[in-house]
Amino acid sequence: MTGIETALLADEPAILSDLMDYCRIASVSTDPAFAPEIARAADFVAEELRRAGFPVVERIETGGHPAVYAERCDVPGAPTVLVYGHYDVQPPDPLEAWASPPFEPTLLDDRLYARGVSDDKAPLLIAIKVAAAFARLRGGLPVNMKFLIEDEEETGSPHFAPTVARLRDRLACDVVLSADGAMWRADLPSVMVAGRGLVAFEVRLSGAGKDLHSGRHGGSAPNPIRALARMLAALHDDEGRVIVPGFAEGASAPDPAILEAIRHADFDAAAYFAGIGAALPDPLPDAETLLRRQWLEPTLEFNGISGGYGGAGTKTVIPSDARVKITCRLVAGQTPDRVARALEAELRRLTPTGYRLEFTRHGPGSAAFALDPADPALHLAEEVLGEVLGAAPLRVAMGATIPIPDVFRRELGVGTVFFSFSTADEDYHAPNEFFRLSSLRRGLVAWARLLDRLGGMPAAALRGKAGA
Repeated sequence: MTGIETALLADEPAILSDLMDYCRIASVSTDPAFAPEIARAADFVAEELRRAGFPVVERIETGGHPAVYAERCDVPGAPTVLVYGHYDVQPPDPLEAWASPPFEPTLLDDRLYARGVSDDKAPLLIAIKVAAAFARLRGGLPVNMKFLIEDEEETGSPHFAPTVARLRDRLACDVVLSADGAMWRADLPSVMVAGRGLVAFEVRLSGAGKDLHSGRHGGSAPNPIRALARMLAALHDDEGRVIVPGFAEGASAPDPAILEAIRHADFDAAAYFAGIGAALPDPLPDAETLLRRQWLEPTLEFNGISGGYGGAGTKTVIPSDARVKITCRLVAGQTPDRVARALEAELRRLTPTGYRLEFTRHGPGSAAFALDPADPALHLAEEVLGEVLGAAPLRVAMGATIPIPDVFRRELGVGTVFFSFSTADEDYHAPNEFFRLSSLRRGLVAWARLLDRLGGMPAAALRGKAGA
């Protein structure tokens, strides 16, 4: 263990204290009421970077919430590493489901509980603290290093791509290391090399021009809830697969290496359903089928449906409209535009006579990504993870969507290596989100080791390896 690694572990109490201060900031990006907290989070991150010895630290206006940029590029010939992360968090709702207040960090059983601690505050702070340790103990970094920390990841990063395009020259680098992301399982070292894309919609189906008395008008007036339910049910087959014509147009076959990983993942299908609190389906899907569906197949999910009265008791009403929020996860080869066209066309075809359909797309969406399996930074990251975690990591795909690899590939021509120490079971986006302190310790050591080894590589060895 190097002196940097030893010093970082010795500094764990102070790092944990700073992390708890960070997690007390309610940086919810989707709700305008939290705008002052977003500003506080940006200031916190910027100050951490200044303390880490970065001579250039700036707030970047994006047209939405501000991003934070930093750079220290004073090592001639060494690679330039761009670190990505985000400081915004999901809303904490439902508050009543939390065992402790979401923005009052709580330590319990070597875990820190707080909204945003796993996604993405602890993983991001690890990278900053490692840079600070190099600056303090060696007087500089082993690589040229830049940070781009965004502000709207939890709302689909609507301003991220144009911001990266505008800053293309300043962001030029040899590789992107993402502090965002997650390992697949806590008991299985892994590195994410592929992920699904995302596109989101809201659909409104209207009937009468106003709510109606269900006794006076029942049986004759259009009921948008009934009609919308029938329309939505027609978008999937009995096994839950999407059957919208044209939806999967362009989808490519999965990487054989990921299929091989699925076969060796030792995934327990029954334990999966038990873990999410769901009854076992009959028949129970085999593990390979379940993982293929989670990682490699496109989806169309209903995230929320509303219409009419939802309060206590009853209200005898036929609502004037009903709404549904939909998100689609995309696989390699699909595009958000083609999926949007296919879904809108099918919903309009399914709309019964006497109803009006409004179809709204939220943001541009993002394509799926796959990292070049020969990427030298990926191989180096795997080497470090194997040493720190005690076993060679498995290359995995993730069903979730992180839009940044597609943006960095398109705008900077480089691949993105995910080097996060969150794990998928840490309830991010849900009540009682937590981060393991063992992951904090391992992350500090691993980031220090990876930066050191990247610094020993010529910059040219990393160039030209963009994500597929």
